Amino acid sequence: MSKKDKKYREHWYSGITEAVQMYVPGNKQYHTIAARRARIGTLFILPFIIGFLAFMARPLIISMQMSLSQYTILTGEMKWNNYHNFKYAFTGDPDFNRMIVDEVGRMLINVIATLVLSFVIAVILNQKFKGRILCRIIFFLPVILSSGVLPGIETSSSSYNLIVSMGQSMEEASGVNISAALEDLLSVSGVAGEVFDVIFQMIDAIYDIVMASGIQIIVFLSGLQAISHSLYEAADVEGCSAWEAFWKITFPMVSPLLIVNCTYTIIDFFMKNDNQVIEHINEVMYGVQMDIGVASAESWIYFGIALVFIGVFTLIISRLVKFYE
Repeated sequence: MSKKDKKYREHWYSGITEAVQMYVPGNKQYHTIAARRARIGTLFILPFIIGFLAFMARPLIISMQMSLSQYTILTGEMKWNNYHNFKYAFTGDPDFNRMIVDEVGRMLINVIATLVLSFVIAVILNQKFKGRILCRIIFFLPVILSSGVLPGIETSSSSYNLIVSMGQSMEEASGVNISAALEDLLSVSGVAGEVFDVIFQMIDAIYDIVMASGIQIIVFLSGLQAISHSLYEAADVEGCSAWEAFWKITFPMVSPLLIVNCTYTIIDFFMKNDNQVIEHINEVMYGVQMDIGVASAESWIYFGIALVFIGVFTLIISRLVKFYE
């Protein structure tokens, strides 16, 4: 073993030892501020840990077993089938791979748009102006509505069809579709067609983006409010402009929250009600095919893709942000 590997292993072991000592009374590490914060954080997530172990751990294990087996619904028998379900998901299912690619493309566009929009709105809501509290409530309303009211409307065919027909009637009455008109104009002029395709995809998905930005706005807003005003006062004394203060103080101080919001946004997108991959998995499980093994395998593949994108985004953002004590 080389000296570098030996040093890395010793550092890794010492880190684990310090982490354990934070929770064990009777040592110096237990009385540090970092240990106290770690214990408080553990108390906050303890209900989730208990709930996960009590209600989710066993279904996850059974789901993994089903994904590796041929499951018989009538008898409940699971027979090992040598990864056939995963092979079928990648090579036999005609729609799964296409839907994965489509959803990943939508996810990339929506995540970037959601992070940018939520950060801009948070910066605006952090300013002092009349009606600021009302504006904050308005921008958080989509989170409350999307938790139950709007999904209920979308699943109710009569209400949803009424809203859609009203929108179509207004569009036909006006005779103008601004998005389509701009898209046609730019396509004729030949100006950056691919770039504008992405922009128009964001415009068409503005409803979903705004509905998904409530939590991110609150997270960014809490980070903005935690920045000390003395930093801006010192920058103002030094002759720093508002634009320079934004890039030298505001954005670097809030940048660590990009990882939190990016992770939340990716998970939220992959769990949306209108996600065609989830709809396809449900169709495989409950439809004509009724193959629980294949549905479980496709669910684990989808879960793995989500974890990969979370890891990639976290790695990229962590190299760009600045962390402050």
